[in-house]
Amino acid sequence: MHHDSDADTKEYPPLVGKSEAERPQPLSAQVGVEIGALTHPGKVRPTNEDNFLAVRFGRSLLTLKTSLPDGQVPEYFAEMGYGLVVADGVGGAAAGEIASSLAISVGVNLALHSPKWTLVMTPQEIQENMETWRRRFRQIDFVLTERAHADPALSGMATTLTVACSVGDDLCLYHVGDSRAYLYRQGKLHRLTPDQTMAQALADAGLIAPEEVATHRLRHVLTNALGRSGGDIEAEIQHMRLADGDRVLLCTDGLTEMVPDARIADLLRHVEVSEEACEALVAAALEAGGKDNVTVVLARYTIPPGGST
Repeated sequence: MHHDSDADTKEYPPLVGKSEAERPQPLSAQVGVEIGALTHPGKVRPTNEDNFLAVRFGRSLLTLKTSLPDGQVPEYFAEMGYGLVVADGVGGAAAGEIASSLAISVGVNLALHSPKWTLVMTPQEIQENMETWRRRFRQIDFVLTERAHADPALSGMATTLTVACSVGDDLCLYHVGDSRAYLYRQGKLHRLTPDQTMAQALADAGLIAPEEVATHRLRHVLTNALGRSGGDIEAEIQHMRLADGDRVLLCTDGLTEMVPDARIADLLRHVEVSEEACEALVAAALEAGGKDNVTVVLARYTIPPGGST
């Protein structure tokens, strides 16, 4: 039988380099992430339509039996990542609460169905992961839209959704709506997400001054939200590299409407422990009037020297 040598060689993977034949350094498992989270209905709203989630995900290898000498293969090896999520639902009756909780649970289920989780963040994997989550936001939007069409009581429901996923010192951020993500680095607070609201759109178009946005009557009207377009939604997506000591804050507008950025930064400056900082942030929102549900998720990253190259 004639063998096509080219066809045969295609069955084999390319030769590996020296570095690929050696045990990798699991940076992601060496990064410490200390997380706090808190939600409160506030002082005015009868129900809490906010929801949050913080997860750790990973892959691991545990050697059960081997004839190899000690140390030649690891007894245990792990790589891990972290996911932070906040969602602020809108809609009549309990519809907002259903929208925000459904958006989070559908997102988790989509991830759990995925045959591939990204635990090594090469440039190619980062790009692929961002495209995967762009698609997942559309799928979540589709599910919420279909659910609202099927149940008249849920008509008009929608939700914001802000997701921060980190593996090692790589952070990917996905965002729809006006639930903000911030980076607190070396004493300074940096806002990472734009508010997708009518007031911000007017400012972007030059029709109102930027300083008018915070008090404009259309600042609560969302230009982008999950559950309204049947899967035809575009999430804001970005990637950044974390540094040792960085803190990432995700929050609903129940915090940012009540507490200015300078005050948020001051509280983070004086409260190191994430859970205690969340309590202080929520307390500040309540002291300022607590006019909306308030939710905060905060992570502090401890990254060993070296990091990604």
